[in-house]
Amino acid sequence: MEFTQALKWRYATKQFDSTQKLSEDVVQAIIEDTLLSATSFGLQPYEMIVVSDPQVREKLKAASFGQPQITDASHVIVLAARTDVSTDMVDRYVERIADVRGIPAQTLDEYAGMMKGFVSQHDQQALTTWAQKQTYIALGTLMAAAAVREVDGCPMEGFNPQQYNEILGLDNLTATVVFPIGKRSSEDKYAEAAKVRWPTEDVVHRV
Repeated sequence: MEFTQALKWRYATKQFDSTQKLSEDVVQAIIEDTLLSATSFGLQPYEMIVVSDPQVREKLKAASFGQPQITDASHVIVLAARTDVSTDMVDRYVERIADVRGIPAQTLDEYAGMMKGFVSQHDQQALTTWAQKQTYIALGTLMAAAAVREVDGCPMEGFNPQQYNEILGLDNLTATVVFPIGKRSSEDKYAEAAKVRWPTEDVVHRV
């Protein structure tokens, strides 16, 4: 689907058709696109947990105040921010850059020093908050990647992060935002509702 058309087509799906399952190829393509999302320094301080197990999703539904999207969607994608951002993570990332680009790691010393300086200047809570902000950048890419493939989704913050962490067995991660994906139900009254946004001149200002 053409990009602007896809953005007009998408909406926060309230009712999914539980009989419609996405192919693994489509799910994987959406994930791969999301991995190309921008992040600060390129560090990607988060992980994505793709949940399809019905029993796990029932538990997540209970931790989401009973919202049906969690069990009715084809898959549930949980974006979880890292809670262990450190200079060691920077070292691993520098090694990854050197390996992918085929360059000596030493040529990245200045860049590594800049990243380590940022990490060292913040306590762990501040770094976790920073990592959580990065998940929202990824969420934007995730939503667009789904929309251009005519896959419905619903970004959700209405859940108990601690319970999600326990259910999913997250270690050094905290669930930050959830995005169920699938196909909209024909009974979802919001599917045909006009998209409402403020007029451009009320939001966009040129200087």
